[in-house]
Amino acid sequence: MMRSLLALAFVLIATVAQAVQPDEILDDPALEARAREISQGLRCLVCQNENIDDSNASLARDLRLLVRERLLEGDSNEETVDYIVDRYGEYVLLKPTTGGWNWLLWAAGPLLFVFALLTGAVYIRGRSRAAAPAEAGLSEDEKARLEQILRD
Repeated sequence: MMRSLLALAFVLIATVAQAVQPDEILDDPALEARAREISQGLRCLVCQNENIDDSNASLARDLRLLVRERLLEGDSNEETVDYIVDRYGEYVLLKPTTGGWNWLLWAAGPLLFVFALLTGAVYIRGRSRAAAPAEAGLSEDEKARLEQILRD
């Protein structure tokens, strides 16, 4: 019994993901759906890896309210996102654009991976072409000493 109650408690805690307060929800379901869609792509600047709908930070609440305010004023989804990006910078986007200098960030991972593969191939090829170390045999003194040890 106790185990099932604990399991139920963990499930309930895990399902509570949204931090949107009831007083933030718009009366118009279509506008609220648009606000939720926009919020999924905006980063909480405090939590840094959560969208603003999942964050309990006060700045995330301010951003949620700002999104809803812009939608009530008649802005489109793109205009709302552009307004927030102009105000807070591109860092507020969970998925940054690939324009401008951001292409370097998007390309850095694959480019470094290809560079590592090429470096590894050159190293392995160089190792396979290297001459094997010559085996130096025993000197005459070493042979005599070995013969003496084996006889004793």
